[in-house]
Amino acid sequence: MRLFHQWRAMRFILPCVFVLSALFLASCDSGSSTTGGTGPTATNGGKGCAKVGILLPDTTSSPRWETKDHPLLVQVIKAAIPNVHIDYDNAQNNSATQLTQAETDLANGDCILVVAATDSVAASAIVAKARLQNVPVIAYDRLIQSKDLSYYVSFDNVKVGQLQAQYIASHYLAYQRTPASDNTGIGTLKGSGANGTPTPNIMMISGSQTDNNALLFSLGAHNVLDPLFAASKLKNAYETFTPSWDINTAQAEAEAALADQQNNIQVAYVANDGMAGGVIAALKAAGLDGKVLVTGQDATAAGIHAILMGEQNMTVYKPSAQEAQSTGALIKNIYLGLSTISLTNGETVTTYNGGSIPSILDTPIAVDSGNIQTTVIADKYLTKTDVCQGIAAGTDGVC
Repeated sequence: MRLFHQWRAMRFILPCVFVLSALFLASCDSGSSTTGGTGPTATNGGKGCAKVGILLPDTTSSPRWETKDHPLLVQVIKAAIPNVHIDYDNAQNNSATQLTQAETDLANGDCILVVAATDSVAASAIVAKARLQNVPVIAYDRLIQSKDLSYYVSFDNVKVGQLQAQYIASHYLAYQRTPASDNTGIGTLKGSGANGTPTPNIMMISGSQTDNNALLFSLGAHNVLDPLFAASKLKNAYETFTPSWDINTAQAEAEAALADQQNNIQVAYVANDGMAGGVIAALKAAGLDGKVLVTGQDATAAGIHAILMGEQNMTVYKPSAQEAQSTGALIKNIYLGLSTISLTNGETVTTYNGGSIPSILDTPIAVDSGNIQTTVIADKYLTKTDVCQGIAAGTDGVC
């Protein structure tokens, strides 16, 4: 039996990784000023800024980056700054590319940067270079591990993992199965509280370790699930992190878990909807689609469709419009030279090296078949056309 406890290992390894990465980055940028804004191209801390750079991480981990965040950020920045010039780039999951894009923006006079980091540690180099020119950096959605970061706008990402795990804790007993008589490991579904059934097994497919959010999701999930593991009510049979949030890798990980456990998996904690699609493909190949509790995140059209199909059980909706609005409000105050305290309300998030970053953390929402209509559809985040193809009319009051 293969059992991965990477989060526990990461609790000890991460500080070392962060320190070594920071030392490496510092050595690459030894000319950095500790006070900032001393060079001839230094800006006025964003006040009066008319050029803003947006740097997003990829187009593969979730469709939200291009379909939601990109246009929403452009919209709110244009509303915040009259006649603003916006430089937009996507790093396609390459941290070196993202650094180069940031350097180009700074060279072109961009005086506020909004960065959704490809790598939470590597992006500290962007903050260091921006600080040389007194350019504020807003970490968007993903924390950048730099004590010099100006602001952080995201969701309560520990809460995201907690919402996923709380759904599991409330529903996993319905996925107990009697041992299979045909050696497939599939067996018969049993209802909640069935007597004589074995402890349900869970496989945990988390996101990329270079994304600080993935670590926070995992932490939140373990906060809820570890007591169940300790009480032998649920068994952590397989756990791994998934480089680059890659869907094909997630499918391969699920296939490995199913093979290792002889298909004896009742719950799949999956960190986002994209990877859940890969896990569902693995479950289908094993004849287990609809027989395993599957979580997700991002409330994508594919994820909601899978919920309506009965292949996925829940997702976490993070309203991108709210996240973008919070970012736009920050940018407006920076541009006007106003205090941002009323926007952050004293909220801070700590970086590994002791930084205390003024933050806006919006609230995530758990979504399952019972509240699709009143959340993502009501908010016009998705439409019925987006999610109802091939779904019977009347399903869950949505289609």
